[in-house]
Amino acid sequence: MDDFLIRAVLGGLGVALAAGPLGAFIVWRRMAYFGDTLAHSGLLGVMLGIVLHINLELGVLATCLTVALALVVLQRQRWLATDTLLGILAHTSLSLGLVALAFLETVRVDLVGYLFGDILAISPNDLYWIWGGALLALTALAWLWRPLLAATVHEELAQVEGVPVFAVRLAFMLLIAIVIASAMKVVGILLITSLLIIPAAAARRFARSPEGMALLASALGCIAVIAGLWASLRWDTPAGPSVVVAAAALFVSGHAIPSRSQH
Repeated sequence: MDDFLIRAVLGGLGVALAAGPLGAFIVWRRMAYFGDTLAHSGLLGVMLGIVLHINLELGVLATCLTVALALVVLQRQRWLATDTLLGILAHTSLSLGLVALAFLETVRVDLVGYLFGDILAISPNDLYWIWGGALLALTALAWLWRPLLAATVHEELAQVEGVPVFAVRLAFMLLIAIVIASAMKVVGILLITSLLIIPAAAARRFARSPEGMALLASALGCIAVIAGLWASLRWDTPAGPSVVVAAAALFVSGHAIPSRSQH
């Protein structure tokens, strides 16, 4: 195998492993639009990185974290519904990124690469970012697992039992921001939420426990990465979207299989 293909597989697997458990919580907490909002803010992070002459991954990470913090603070004010806030933040951050791009006349930016990903162009340095972010997110999620699960099942009851619900919610949102920032290179700003949601949604049908769903979501994400890359090389299709299509095919296939309750 060529080096670029090995790096693509390793990068995709790193994203899938971290996206699986986080995606399970996103599905349980019905936060799909939140992931979209953070992903849209990634383009603004790229532009800020270029303007400030800093590492682009750092720019994306800083922007995603800032948007996550802003959302948590605005949610506590309760002066607008959460879906309204998400819509405002998502489209404002994406539009700011595009407007900033228009002023960078002397800088050539691969906008399509950032929007849809370029997994076949992953460098060794990108692998450090992806796997570093994935290991950080998985380690923190393992530590947060029980309180986060309690808050997901019943937030008010968890608060009564002493779970610091606000801190746990904030930590979870920051973990999503870290994974989105590290995964942007793989499937792009517009498709990253798909890799978070689709494997988790496919796993939900067959899982018998929260832990089982998280593990199965990671496994399905890894299968989607490998299948998508194979399809991309076989039929010369865009790699990032091919990974998402493979994940969607797994979801459809899973729902075509009768569940135990139907037997």
